[in-house]
Amino acid sequence: MGGRRSLRVPELGELERAVLDHLWTKGEADVLEVYRAVGVKRGISANTVGSALERLYRKDLAVRTKVSHAYRYAAACKREEFLGRQIAATLGDMRRLAGSGVLASFLDVVTATDRKALEELEALVAKKRKSMQ
Repeated sequence: MGGRRSLRVPELGELERAVLDHLWTKGEADVLEVYRAVGVKRGISANTVGSALERLYRKDLAVRTKVSHAYRYAAACKREEFLGRQIAATLGDMRRLAGSGVLASFLDVVTATDRKALEELEALVAKKRKSMQ
């Protein structure tokens, strides 16, 4: 999960989402493990699951390690990071968000529903600022 990835969020099909969810849950798996968990229920072949894993790898959403003659795959980012990237992509450019009042509205909602979450946000902002110095 190292390295700097693009913040863009590639389009995912239903199978790719299910496969990525499995990788987030299990940590890492080979094609047959993912096939047993995701493909059998759907009545699709192991090759189809392997193609989904390959697409996730090409989209920089999965990493892989060669073990013997097969690859083991893992998610390239945490679920929370991916969801955050999806939200940001859905809402648009952060500079536009700041100017439109969306960020302030988000803070209002957080403050009204969960004071502890506001404290966590403050800590995250402080940590990020420190890492950028």
